[in-house]
Amino acid sequence: MTKLSDLAPPLSGTLWIRPAAEEEDHFHLCRGCGQAVDERDLRQVQWHQQPAHRRLDLDS
Repeated sequence: MTKLSDLAPPLSGTLWIRPAAEEEDHFHLCRGCGQAVDERDLRQVQWHQQPAHRRLDLDS
């Protein structure tokens, strides 16, 4: 399993829409693997856009 920390240092994106009202609004479920993706972390977003990817180990 690939660890999030193995990908790169944290990459912050720029918000181009209004801020999320609730913490859970920053997450969506990946259609490929079913893992929750934190949309504030560009590493996670890019990883889950790859076809046939595996779930990330979030180092928690």
